[in-house]
Amino acid sequence: MFNDLSSTAALLRTRRSGRPRDLVEPGPSPAQLHAIFEAAMRTPDHGKLHPWRFVHVPRARRSQFASLLQEAYRIDNPEPGRLEIEANERFAHQAPELIVALSSPTPGHKIPLWEQELSCGAACMNLLLAAHAAGFAGGWVTGWAAYSPHVLAAFGARPERIAGFIFLGTPGAELEERLRPAFGEVVSEWEGKLLP
Repeated sequence: MFNDLSSTAALLRTRRSGRPRDLVEPGPSPAQLHAIFEAAMRTPDHGKLHPWRFVHVPRARRSQFASLLQEAYRIDNPEPGRLEIEANERFAHQAPELIVALSSPTPGHKIPLWEQELSCGAACMNLLLAAHAAGFAGGWVTGWAAYSPHVLAAFGARPERIAGFIFLGTPGAELEERLRPAFGEVVSEWEGKLLP
């Protein structure tokens, strides 16, 4: 059991999202990536369903991923402009490592779908925290590709959904601190109110 709450709290307080386009080499080694996945798996999971899974897209497959994105994009946009084509290409090739996170629920189970989806989000957050603890940054993004049935078909099948694309690497620039909510906006004490 870890007793040093101060270092754990410092880790949590210093995690920042990195823009995938700003993440550069080095990325996690295969051993580090394996450890990051193992940490991600240690997430709250009511019913032990592991209603999530991760698909690693290695560097050697990024060109194929780019082709998939171009194909999928053309389904709804048959004549994309040059900038759209370039944006899809950049998306596929940014950052040293890419992980596709999938919400993979068990339908009709006594564990409500909402709880299974929450577990998927927690697994993604654990993955980002583990990457941060290993000295890397991560960017968890969605965009049109996360909602494309064509892209989903390359990684899984309904009822699965793409929870996001998680890019990992070393920040190429200092990570920006974004505005966080004020404590009182999101934390309160219940006043014991009962229903009338």
